[in-house]
Amino acid sequence: MTQQTPHTPTAPIGVVGLGSVGEALLLLLRAAGHPVVGVDTDLDALARVGTRAKASPAPEGTPDPVLTDDLTRLDGVRLAVEAVPEDRAVKTGVLRRVAEVCPPGTPLLTTTAALSVARLGIACGRPADLAGLRLFTPPAPGGPAEPVPTCLTSAQATSAVRELVASAGLTEVEVGAGPAADAGALVLGLLNRAVVLCSEGYASHEDVDTAMRLGCGLPAGPLETLDRIGLDTAHAALTDLWRRTGDTAFEPAALLSRMVAAGRLGRKSGGGFYTYDETGAPVRERGDVPDETGARPVRRVGVLGSGAMARGIAEVTALAGHPTVLVARSAAKADAALESVAGSLTRAVRRGKVAPAAREAALDRLVTATGSDAFADCDLVIEAVAEDPDVKRAMFAALGEACAPGTVLTTTTSSLSVAACAEASGRPADVVGLHFFNPAPVMRLVELAHAPGTDPGALATARAFCRGLGKTVVECPDRTGFIVNSLLFPYLGAALALLDRPGADDRVVERTDAAVERGFGYPMGPFALLDTIGLDVSLAIQHRLFDHFETPEHEPSDALADLVSAGLLGRKNQRGLRTAAR
Repeated sequence: MTQQTPHTPTAPIGVVGLGSVGEALLLLLRAAGHPVVGVDTDLDALARVGTRAKASPAPEGTPDPVLTDDLTRLDGVRLAVEAVPEDRAVKTGVLRRVAEVCPPGTPLLTTTAALSVARLGIACGRPADLAGLRLFTPPAPGGPAEPVPTCLTSAQATSAVRELVASAGLTEVEVGAGPAADAGALVLGLLNRAVVLCSEGYASHEDVDTAMRLGCGLPAGPLETLDRIGLDTAHAALTDLWRRTGDTAFEPAALLSRMVAAGRLGRKSGGGFYTYDETGAPVRERGDVPDETGARPVRRVGVLGSGAMARGIAEVTALAGHPTVLVARSAAKADAALESVAGSLTRAVRRGKVAPAAREAALDRLVTATGSDAFADCDLVIEAVAEDPDVKRAMFAALGEACAPGTVLTTTTSSLSVAACAEASGRPADVVGLHFFNPAPVMRLVELAHAPGTDPGALATARAFCRGLGKTVVECPDRTGFIVNSLLFPYLGAALALLDRPGADDRVVERTDAAVERGFGYPMGPFALLDTIGLDVSLAIQHRLFDHFETPEHEPSDALADLVSAGLLGRKNQRGLRTAAR
């Protein structure tokens, strides 16, 4: 029988290891009014946490944290949390020393993400007192935390970890070790690819983060997330995955390795992809003001197409005050598009997003037509037809003839060549890529892509136009996938690969989605997202990305091809991975 040791409610909570997770947990506990003792052998870490604690809010009367390199100061804590690096030998050694200081019956928690909690409990000699506290990223107010008791954990320790989660203001979630590991690997692969993209000079770290936050609804950009996790922590986790799986997607990006070697470890060191002041707050760098020199005025806008994207863009431009003409293949399609826009605006009025008068004014500005000659007096035309290279080239050839000199011609593609459209138009200097995200009235992001021959004035015109629509613009060179899809689809492909894993869990789809959503705060898991995009659309994008990059991580999924062949297209026909006809 475990000896019980009395602890007063005001006894402190100990945190051993003041890296990214330990520091965040200690400050969160202090903000909730808990007295805390922080232990670390790194004197710089102790000084850093001391400075940040002074700048962090705490209820009146909360004592300053005790910060020390002496583990014996844990004697008398009501529970102790181990938050040292994810290494079995290191964690076992620390837990054994903590167990020597804290009397039997004192709950001990480990923040391990991948090791067996039961095995750590046995190794430290206190299996009844040890429980896991799974933190997917450094904890923040309201963030997720999973209590992980084992069959050996006592009722007292089980209660202690759940009470800690609640009293720290965290949200208790249930994920499970396997799904948590799968979700962690998927997210780490995505973060690693974002570093590669930056190292190639294709896009800045700010643009990568902005694109992924706004384009995918992520709670934080991938490079901002790496800074929070700690670049060294992510590097170690990626290295472990690479060695265990042999999957080169986990080989740490060379830039990540260089930054770790240089001591740029993220928020905890004061600098990573971003810079942080001594309190840990990001130092906002003054970005370059977009050069809109040469931007031409855009009054009348043309939209070519009648599908969901074309309708959404026409709604946005008309609401923004631009007289807009939508050109469809037939009068019936044009009428249906106009009716759809009217219905969307009506719903927006009901939700309080659009004033009734603004709805009427937008509809007055929107007209339809069936011939490209309707674009003759447009200042900017947006092509939003099917993602078929032959179709797009034919459309741009027609636009090149129909539009007046100086009209900016744009394509909404993200997986086809902007340069090919530009060449077909016969006026390549006027052509840019404007990748709106669906639904266009809701999504704030536009990826602005320029081909080698794009005129700076056309680029400036498109940039100013999008800003006038209230959109956030990220710029990149013409390349298949641009920023978002080139990062997103390897992540989705890696999720699909879980279906082919030997001994795959029959519930891997829903459990992986739940782990990504609950653990990392993504708005939807990878399988639900595939359904939303459309399985056929996703497969086509995979093929185009693979044709361009020819890397294993872009290889089209056999499982996805089989789904599409079976007629499962996702949300669009209510048959997909997470969507079933009702």
